[in-house]
Amino acid sequence: MESFPVINMETLNGEKRAITMEKIKDACENWGFFEIVNHGIPHELMDTVEKLTKGHYKTCMEQRFRELVASRGLEGVDSEVTDIDWESTFFIRHLPDSNISQIPDLEDSYRAAMKEFVGRLEKLAEDLLDLFCENLGLEKGYLKKAFYGARGPTFGTKVSNYPPCPKPELIKGLRAHTDAGGIILLFQDDKVSGLQLLKDDQWVDVPPMRHSIVINLGDQLEVITNGKYKSVLHRVVAQTDGNRMSIASFYNPGRDAVIYPAPELVEKEAADEEVYPKFVFEDYMKLYTEVKFQPKEPRFEAMKAMEASHGSGPIATA
Repeated sequence: MESFPVINMETLNGEKRAITMEKIKDACENWGFFEIVNHGIPHELMDTVEKLTKGHYKTCMEQRFRELVASRGLEGVDSEVTDIDWESTFFIRHLPDSNISQIPDLEDSYRAAMKEFVGRLEKLAEDLLDLFCENLGLEKGYLKKAFYGARGPTFGTKVSNYPPCPKPELIKGLRAHTDAGGIILLFQDDKVSGLQLLKDDQWVDVPPMRHSIVINLGDQLEVITNGKYKSVLHRVVAQTDGNRMSIASFYNPGRDAVIYPAPELVEKEAADEEVYPKFVFEDYMKLYTEVKFQPKEPRFEAMKAMEASHGSGPIATA
């Protein structure tokens, strides 16, 4: 198995740019995941966010998680648990409207650090989308524009902790799934591992690396690239010791954005080529929330059926 792709973003500025772009292309086409270093987000800011996230879990979330485990009898299970994940989470919405001021129990210092951090992640997501455009032969800004609904993209963060689990062989930290949206930027624990992706029918560890950001591609990029880039199955394996922190930020299309393959990426001469469907992102999300842990292909088929029932005219976005 070849080694997990790690991209040094600094090498985009100089004579190694072409090699680095090729590495990004290979990661997008063959892995659906890669890890970036020297991405421009200050390490001090990342350290602050990590410290505050871990402190917030200890103070506000840990006891609640223990009560949930006790109420579900999860510590004494003797067969595989398929309907719950061994994780403690909360969600923050950033775009089009932020709700960070309404989330209870967050210290002002945490809100401020998280706000600065996700602002930098948003810029990083848009820079990466433009690098993808360059590799795909699309005009600069195409993917960002494709994600725009009436009010721009949606952007939010899932803050998770994966506490020590007594029976990781029976309870997943997070069950296998592909991500529904666009591009995902993950700041993960650099000491406690657990994230894995499926490549060539084997589960591969995503290596914990200090101050790196893990990038993975969601279903919408698979559709827009007409399958050239693919979202891949990934999961979190719970550990018997160590509490794994995960801060995953999702840069997604706007709710009313119409998603369809970029015309330049659909082979004109290949009449028998399978073309991905055209749909409104919100419709896809409604289906996804019901079947997240099931294969993605039936979701695309369902969107195709919905497209067919609308006829060949444009899909209403209102």
